[in-house]
Amino acid sequence: MTTSQKRAVVAAFEAVGVSERKACIAVSLARGTHRHKSTKKDESELREQIKEIAHARKRFGYERVIWLLQRDGLRINKHRVYRIYKQEGLQVRQRCRKRERLLRKPLQPATYLCQRWSLDFVSDSLSSGRRFRTLNVIDEFTRECLAIEVDFSLPGERVVRVLERLTWCPEASTITEE
Repeated sequence: MTTSQKRAVVAAFEAVGVSERKACIAVSLARGTHRHKSTKKDESELREQIKEIAHARKRFGYERVIWLLQRDGLRINKHRVYRIYKQEGLQVRQRCRKRERLLRKPLQPATYLCQRWSLDFVSDSLSSGRRFRTLNVIDEFTRECLAIEVDFSLPGERVVRVLERLTWCPEASTITEE
């Protein structure tokens, strides 16, 4: 419960006839806190100025609002403006990033052995629930599977080892590229 809510509960107890002391003990609120009168300045004018600037200039965040207020001659604390800015639910709307549409050229099909390989990771689980992964390397020209590496964990070093083992392809060295 907030302090203001506790004060309201104590006031309700007092209205029924319970003493202030007992009401404060029941709500666990210090009597000094209950009696305290706020000395806060009236921020309604500042609040209206901030809202007016924020609605007029939607792309301005609280820092630029502070700058505009200071330009008008107000000496103001930035933390105070930030608190009011957040309490009013003001915020700069995020711009949607425009995605560049790159026209990709279609991939040319492989014309000879070992010209291009495709790698794929596949995972499955055993009946015990433990997962395992497989690394499949396929030659795109012949659609032949060159290597299958199976293990519970396939770190990058292991993938490099498999690819280095496959780099020597006798069919590719005899065929010249056209």
